[in-house]
Amino acid sequence: MSDEGQSEQTRQDPTEVHEQPDTEGEQLPEPGDEASVTSEMDEKPDHGEETYRGHDRLLDQVAVITGGDSGIGRAVALAFAREGADVVIAYLDGEDEDAEETARLVEDAGRRVVLVPTDLVEEEACRALVDRAVEEFGRIDVLVNNAAYQMAQPGGIADITTEQLDRVMRTNIYAMFWLCKMALPHMKAGASIINTSSVQSSSPSPELLDYATTKAGIVNFTRGLAQMVAEQGIRVNAVAPGPIWTPLIPATMPPEKVETFGQQTPMGRAGQPAEVATAFVYLASPESSYITGEVIAVTGGQPVTM
Repeated sequence: MSDEGQSEQTRQDPTEVHEQPDTEGEQLPEPGDEASVTSEMDEKPDHGEETYRGHDRLLDQVAVITGGDSGIGRAVALAFAREGADVVIAYLDGEDEDAEETARLVEDAGRRVVLVPTDLVEEEACRALVDRAVEEFGRIDVLVNNAAYQMAQPGGIADITTEQLDRVMRTNIYAMFWLCKMALPHMKAGASIINTSSVQSSSPSPELLDYATTKAGIVNFTRGLAQMVAEQGIRVNAVAPGPIWTPLIPATMPPEKVETFGQQTPMGRAGQPAEVATAFVYLASPESSYITGEVIAVTGGQPVTM
């Protein structure tokens, strides 16, 4: 095959790598209310099941991934496993079916997986997760703070209850803080923390005011902690996804928002979890050894500026 023929096989138009999901009428119960949300989706997300190929970038590392049962978390768990990492997955109680499917993908890649059903809004739950990871593997090489909660409120701030605000803050901010604090004593030079922010951190949607506030806080926390632990040889970075097609979208957004989800991007489509996972792999791997305190935007062209 000619060089030109080979390049045609590997070169892809990014606007056509994935089709825009057929989102019309797609609605799901709020996460946590059903045994599995992914299985109920008519338009299944692509986590890289058929496409992701590993190259031993994370060989024999131990990764803790929160919210690892579905969506971006599942794609990261799959990619990490195919890169050679063992994985501890924290997921919300009741999402066992999704978690077991993610575990199957990790085991099919030949790596160990530990499932921890929990709700990280409590400090002791975070402590128990770290203790379990250390008990099973003796250390933590990569901590991925990916678990998040959002609930759109089209009516604005008047409809955001104190209960919702508390849940969003505890899931998105408190749990990240607690897990970093508790995991760091078990992390050595070369280890990495990766937090999931969002395009919402700099371009907040009015109906996601509380969620967007936490995502901006994650960026600030990431940059501050990165400076704090750099001398220990531990890197802290964030990934800021744009509109990514996951179960969280049809479960927490009104139908009219779901139907047009992702079409506002310059690429004209929603992204897939598999397209985000590669950023986590890069930040966890030695290939990004001189990168800390940074945010990688995976947004289909929507700018993330802070």
